[in-house]
Amino acid sequence: MGRIASLAEYLRAQARRRLDRVETRDGGRNARSALALLDAAIYTESLGEDDPLVEVLAEAGCFGPHGFDDFQPGEQVARLIRSWESGEPWQLLMAIRFALQTSPA
Repeated sequence: MGRIASLAEYLRAQARRRLDRVETRDGGRNARSALALLDAAIYTESLGEDDPLVEVLAEAGCFGPHGFDDFQPGEQVARLIRSWESGEPWQLLMAIRFALQTSPA
């Protein structure tokens, strides 16, 4: 599986996780999050493997030490994705990129 497909699948899995959550009085938060993550997954699939975001993710180790494993974000990015509730797909990807570029080495 390519890096783009791996990232998109991770986003889909997180969307499914949000859909499976049952919380009383969440005000539709989980559904909004799931839709936003699904949108981001679809948007991600439109990117090329040479997209600068993919390079940032690879350099940060999100695809393993050699850059060819499945997408496994660090805790900071995973937390960002888990908390994403709304916004344009590119905004999530830019937030991920910003988080990786500003995180301590």
